[in-house]
Amino acid sequence: MTPFNPHLAATVSPPVMDARRWVAGKVFSADKPLINVSQAAPVDPPPDAMRQAMADAVLRQTDVHLYGPVLGLPALRSELAFNITRHYGGRVEGDNIAITSGCNQAFCAAISTLAAPGDEIIVPTPWYFNHKMWLDMAGINAVPLATGGDLVPDAEAAETRITARTRAIVLVTPNNPTGVEYPPSVISAFRDLSRRRGIALIIDETYRDFHSQPGAPHDLFVDPDWDDTVIHLYSFSKSYRLTGHRVGAIVTAPKRLAEVEKFLDTVTICPAQLGQHAALWGLRNLDDWLGAEREKILARAAAMRAGFVPLTEHGWRLMGCGAYFAYLHHPFDLPSDKLARALVDQCAILALPGTMFTPVGDADGAKQMRVAFANIDEAGIAEVQKRLAAFRP
Repeated sequence: MTPFNPHLAATVSPPVMDARRWVAGKVFSADKPLINVSQAAPVDPPPDAMRQAMADAVLRQTDVHLYGPVLGLPALRSELAFNITRHYGGRVEGDNIAITSGCNQAFCAAISTLAAPGDEIIVPTPWYFNHKMWLDMAGINAVPLATGGDLVPDAEAAETRITARTRAIVLVTPNNPTGVEYPPSVISAFRDLSRRRGIALIIDETYRDFHSQPGAPHDLFVDPDWDDTVIHLYSFSKSYRLTGHRVGAIVTAPKRLAEVEKFLDTVTICPAQLGQHAALWGLRNLDDWLGAEREKILARAAAMRAGFVPLTEHGWRLMGCGAYFAYLHHPFDLPSDKLARALVDQCAILALPGTMFTPVGDADGAKQMRVAFANIDEAGIAEVQKRLAAFRP
């Protein structure tokens, strides 16, 4: 057998794919069907009007079928810049934006402009596992930053982790996996720390459109020099149900985008044209629809919080709840990776263990579980809570 790249070989298997294998071949009863709360992605297609616009583009726009600009459609870049400026204030231009094949690729591109093998990136825990996987594959050291009981990272604690090899700090808000929304003051403190220490602040706002508070979640873009420090990541996948079309974005300084262009040209040449046209149509036409989708998600989060009280009597604790996620602390002696499999067999619930979001051997991860509730309605949430309350290892 020819050799493998040791960094890739040492990276964990894709967690969601691993979890799907736990249910492969299993049969669930009609009175207790499987409830899948493992993946944070819409299961419904885009709205009908968007699909009609996409069909029209396929039939009538030749450029949908051809290579496009590496950094994305100019019209989409400009429209997203307008959207960001309208949402956050400040000033963002189309030249600050590259369209990517999903937000994961935006992260990979950003890291590729910042760090080389042996460098370090500070990542709060619990972390988004795909971020950790990319750092591992690239030979970059993910430096964990524990977040404590409130699951909110602390800038002063982060400063103690900075070394001569540190290149960036990563924040995800609303957070995956915890659902926690970081306060504006915390985000600003990380920006100030990053600027003072000469490193980048990467802020992933994949779930921005499902934030519980109206208005801007932070003031980073109001700073006229924001792009000397901030690298912002965004996804159209969750907002417009475009997961299969892979459309994300990176927002940063034009000078950094010249480096991003090298990465994107090598990996995908250009983002898929049809998804870009759909995202552009969505930005121009779906504000009201997206507002209604946000209200649905907020209602489900409220149902998760309201219905959790009986679970506390059995020792469960709701650590975080927001956007697509609830993050739970379980009361059992077995670690969460074993608990997750037991929940499949005994409760017909497929959820992800905290061990997938924390360093190997982390004691906190062994006591935590992620429930992605966005794809189940309030009745489904109540059923999950009922089954968890009845579970005994």
